[in-house]
Amino acid sequence: MKVLLVSANTETSLMVPLPLGLNLMAVTLQRAGHEVQLLDLMGQDGNRALIRDTVTRFEPAVIGISVRNIDNQCMANPRFLLDPVRETVACCRSCSKAPVVLGGAGFSIFPEATLRYVDADLGICGEGELAFPALLAALEEGDDLSGIAGLCIRGASTPSRHAVRGKLERLSLPSPDFWTVPKELRGEAWVPFQTRRGCPMECSYCSTPALEGIRIRTHPADQVLEALAAHAAAGFRHFYFVDNTFNLPAVYAKELCHAIRSAELGISWRCILYPGFLDQELVRLMAEAGCVEVSLGFESGSPDILGNLNKKFSVAEVRTSAELLMGHGIRTMGFLLLGGPGETRETVLESLAFADSLRLDALKITTGIRIYPGTRLEKAARQEDIIAKDDDLLHPRFYLARGLEGWLEPTVDQWIKERPYCTR
Repeated sequence: MKVLLVSANTETSLMVPLPLGLNLMAVTLQRAGHEVQLLDLMGQDGNRALIRDTVTRFEPAVIGISVRNIDNQCMANPRFLLDPVRETVACCRSCSKAPVVLGGAGFSIFPEATLRYVDADLGICGEGELAFPALLAALEEGDDLSGIAGLCIRGASTPSRHAVRGKLERLSLPSPDFWTVPKELRGEAWVPFQTRRGCPMECSYCSTPALEGIRIRTHPADQVLEALAAHAAAGFRHFYFVDNTFNLPAVYAKELCHAIRSAELGISWRCILYPGFLDQELVRLMAEAGCVEVSLGFESGSPDILGNLNKKFSVAEVRTSAELLMGHGIRTMGFLLLGGPGETRETVLESLAFADSLRLDALKITTGIRIYPGTRLEKAARQEDIIAKDDDLLHPRFYLARGLEGWLEPTVDQWIKERPYCTR
């Protein structure tokens, strides 16, 4: 079948990534014998004309649209991001009778509400590498769709479970062939890679366990190295490991760093570290393997607030991690998440002072926490009547501890003005 995959993300206020999920899906479908084209709308002008021209020329039998973000996750200036997706769906419908199938992290968090809002036909809730080929096979054969785990059908009830999560050793890594980056710019682009999925940490506000599970699954290191080498041969030099916790499990992280270092690919990379469970050996290996920057989401400098967020590290471990990274010349960007359950003016000031003492290269501060369904934060918000009982949370709602209204925003803004390394 001909399958058109569309990345509908055009939001530039958040990190501007290449569409990793669609690349993986394109590789998967191509290996299954389908003819695939990927259309990335990021940075494009005249999207409606581009979509119509692509659909008319390619004549897909199925159109898949990735929904990465529902909103910009900013309490001070919230922006709902599904209207452009709805326009993309409508544009596809105007020039094709092909069924429109949604997927992606944003969709998977709010499957029924998103499907209804953007008026698509179908959607896959969760990882799509097994479910989407199964859907295409069923559509091709005219089979019943109800047995496909994770499939959402417009007008039907939400599926009781996510799509089946496959073993990563059997699933694809990204291919350089599906990135829409001109050859002359490949040496500057940062290519997303995910070497593992799942997170056992279960932070109180995080949707990752619902999306990927709480058991960590890993791609074999030799497969990761092969994919990195293919990208390097195609001219790509910078990579961003988007795994939620690059340092977990530590044995795998060290194996991967050993492999990258030994291959001498001439690449540099970034990653996301969990602020606990980090040791000198791993940081040294990361530096030797080409790591130039890490994101360190410690979120708070208050032990009490760390406990409320269900963090499994201490402020002392955060300081040790920051010192290890600085000692090996790895640029460190910290993250604070202020306003959660139990937050007070005192704990906010404690966190700001703690972050200031770490001598980070950069610090991003978020005020108010976006509430996602199925999290401990949602439960707390409903118990405190912060959100209505019938609110499906599709439109952004934020948790802000009582007593911080009118004080937190100007306090943080003033603090940032005096520290050029900080941003919102």
